[in-house]
Amino acid sequence: MTIKKARAALSHSVFTGISRNHLDRLVTELAEPSAAAREGRLHRRRGGRDRHRWPGAGHPETLTLRDRLLLTLAWLRLALPHQALALLYSVDRSTVSNAIRQVRPLLAGRGFATPSGQRLHTLADLLAYAAAEGLTVRLDGTEIQVRRPNANQPGRRAFVSGKKKQNTIKATVASDAHGRPMWAGAIRPGRQHDQTAVRTEGIDDLLDAYPDVKFLVDAGYRGLAKDHPDQVIAPPLKPKKDAPPDKVAAYEAARKAQSSQRIPAEHAIAAIKWWRTLQRFTGRRDVLPEVIRAVAGLASDRAAAR
Repeated sequence: MTIKKARAALSHSVFTGISRNHLDRLVTELAEPSAAAREGRLHRRRGGRDRHRWPGAGHPETLTLRDRLLLTLAWLRLALPHQALALLYSVDRSTVSNAIRQVRPLLAGRGFATPSGQRLHTLADLLAYAAAEGLTVRLDGTEIQVRRPNANQPGRRAFVSGKKKQNTIKATVASDAHGRPMWAGAIRPGRQHDQTAVRTEGIDDLLDAYPDVKFLVDAGYRGLAKDHPDQVIAPPLKPKKDAPPDKVAAYEAARKAQSSQRIPAEHAIAAIKWWRTLQRFTGRRDVLPEVIRAVAGLASDRAAAR
């Protein structure tokens, strides 16, 4: 198959997970960062010496930016093997691996889209945006199964999730009332508690800095709700077994009401896990944080356009 035919086939949303218009915007958006990253790689390869030829001279690249972006999106969306993608483009597998390695950090660094057009990059950006827009943020954690570390390797047990009983890496996802992913971070080994993970991102200090921002969370963040009772809303405590029926009924009604308000966080997680690489990640574990941010950024683009 020729590169032209492979490009036409992979441009379909079945492979990329995004529309052709979205793809065109991505190519335009990433053109300058991609060129800067390429110049940086060439500068390091020259040992810091100045170039002797004008930019663009020499042998042309085998794959254009659009081709490299298509390969990366097809891998993120369908988790296709690099060898299969190389067969489509009639290139070596290493060419596809290099292309994905170059584009993945560019996608991860884009941040998360919002309806106002502003892009959020950090948890501090999220709280500042929520304070300005008067949003109530939904916060929840999700786990992604990863490969088990080699035997006798230090820190091997850190990835064993007590909930999933598997080797996982967990991430925290924030959304608004419409289920739009607004931030994904606090990416930690699966053994670490959801609340501990988000505390390491400095959420306590940020809540103090933005006292008007409110969070809806599940029972895993009850300690955070205890420390910030006016800002973090967790489900009510379950009554004792011998509690009167009216108290149990009141608890169930309050729990369902809080859950129905918090459910958009699950919709945001579902939008991210629609991408197959995040259903079960078989690559290197140190690459997964980049993949999560890249996919969450793409999912936020689609959600912000709604």
